[in-house]
Amino acid sequence: MKLDSQHRLAAKILKVGLSRVKIDPERAEDVELAITREEIKRLIHEGAIRVIPKKGISRSRKRAFNYQKKKGRHRGPGRRGGSLYARISRKELWMRKIRALRKELQRLKQKRLVAKKTYVRLYRLASSGVFESVSDMHRYIETKGLWRRR
Repeated sequence: MKLDSQHRLAAKILKVGLSRVKIDPERAEDVELAITREEIKRLIHEGAIRVIPKKGISRSRKRAFNYQKKKGRHRGPGRRGGSLYARISRKELWMRKIRALRKELQRLKQKRLVAKKTYVRLYRLASSGVFESVSDMHRYIETKGLWRRR
């Protein structure tokens, strides 16, 4: 028995694809006799024709992967796409560095570990890009003997 037209009508009524329409094999004779939309609707209501639910995509693997990434795994150079500056712009890197340096300089000035004159000089050096990091600035202060004398 051919139920192609019934399949097609049911799919249109239910607003799903043909592959998601399931006809009960025990009620196939009733379905075969149904040729109008009203008859198909009645069979849907009775449960002779039903919709197969959509299949979802499991996210459990992705969740596990994200958990590992949170711990720092899967973040090596082989995983990285783009250049260093594509990931973090030069401006962003500069802003991070200069803000850290200026914050440290502020702290040194407030704790009176460097003199005001030295602070201004170090501030200018930081702004001109002399220091690579806060630790580099500390090394510079140490080697030049710029710590405030008590």
